[in-house]
Order: sequence, then C-alpha cells, then structure tokens
Amino acid sequence: MPTHEIAGKIMGELEAFHGSRPAIDTPQILIVRGMSKKKIDPNDITIMISEIMKGIGARKMDIFSEEATDVIGIMDENIRATVEIPGETDVYGIYRLKESFENMNCHTDYGLGIIGQLAIFLVLWKDKSGMGPLFVELVVSNAEA
Repeated sequence: MPTHEIAGKIMGELEAFHGSRPAIDTPQILIVRGMSKKKIDPNDITIMISEIMKGIGARKMDIFSEEATDVIGIMDENIRATVEIPGETDVYGIYRLKESFENMNCHTDYGLGIIGQLAIFLVLWKDKSGMGPLFVELVVSNAEA
C-alpha cells in the first residue's frame, strides 16, 4: 500500500484528518501530525494503537528488538535525506520519547509495525487528566535501506 493510503486509514480511524498536516512528504517517508476528535481515556491509548495496527494488517514489532532498531535507523535515514539534522543517528531517542511526554503530565504510547515494505510508527499522547485533545504523530516509511 502507498504511504498516503496507510496514513489516510490511520488518521481516518483516529478522526484526526481535520487540521492534520504533513511534516515531511516524500516518496520514501510521510510524517503527519494531527489532533483526534475521539474522546478516549488516556489509559486506553495502548489498546487503541494495537487495534489500529491490527486493523490495517500490520505486524506489530517489539520496539526493543534488533529488527525495530534497524527499522528505526532506516526511518531516520529517510528523514535525514529530506531535513538536515545535526549529530549521528540516535535510535534510542525513541525510547526517551515516552519519558519526555510523561514528564509533561501526558500519557503516551507508541507502536511500530510493518506492512509489506512499509514501516508504521504511531505515537499518541494526551494529558493524564483526560482533558484536551488526543495528539497524533504518524510516520509511514519505506522499511528498506
């Protein structure tokens, strides 16, 4: 499936199309950010990510696996081909992401999946109080170097 088709299905499922914007849109990688209109409990974010991955037929990856590290590295290469980023690739920065959001009083979770030759990285976060929107960041990238 093309990157836009997968992103469309995910953003549609999350009711996050209105106001969403691509941060990067190339043939190798698509990054979209938006806010979901869905009213969900912050504690249900993990379940929602699993259901979305299952719904699009993605094989969910263990974020701490060697395979995930390789895929995250490829995603980083695809981003760096578009945007100049100082420093070396830091595939472990993704692990610190959750801690950063939690320090801002947000419940967050992320999932990494593969469908065909594409990798999907979905991050959802929301204030722990349950107030405010559910924020979405979605990366759909070629999974091959």
